[in-house]
Amino acid sequence: MPPQLLVVGLGNLPHPNTHHSIGHVIVDVLAARFGIHRSINRSVGGFKGHSDILSFSDDIVSLTLFKPKLLMNIAGPSVMSALHNTVKLPASMVIIHDLLDQKVKVLLVKLKGSANGHNGVQSVINALRANADFYCFRIGIGWDHAVDPANYVLPDMPLDGLLHWNSVSLDRVCHELARITLRNRTI
Repeated sequence: MPPQLLVVGLGNLPHPNTHHSIGHVIVDVLAARFGIHRSINRSVGGFKGHSDILSFSDDIVSLTLFKPKLLMNIAGPSVMSALHNTVKLPASMVIIHDLLDQKVKVLLVKLKGSANGHNGVQSVINALRANADFYCFRIGIGWDHAVDPANYVLPDMPLDGLLHWNSVSLDRVCHELARITLRNRTI
């Protein structure tokens, strides 16, 4: 059986293509790149798609993409349902979310740890309770401290920001997914 990976994009469906929904944006771009059709899955509360793909490390990977339908700050139960209905192990799950205080377009990868003040990630940690050993892809959105955070994260991203995640940076995301897949094989 190929290694399994669940990639969850955090965001808010009513606010697509915003800094705050960068997790949704990246999951959409991954779906387009790998030809993964997603549809609403009521049992897990979001949009889910799956395919065995040849990618990352020239190996077959069982990839599931998920976008919770619930607002980001209360998405934890949906993410937990998607986890239990797919890969089962938190170490095979990646949560993609925005990070206010990081330079724009920077990707930071983290395993375990705290929510770092992110309410969506905290919701996932709360839903999983003690077993929060999942990966986070923290995407820098370059907040200007002179602007109220809500006024920064909710307007549409500039076109260059959206295009950025369709090219070089998506390759970086795929590279990091390959590293996780290889690491999980050795566990």
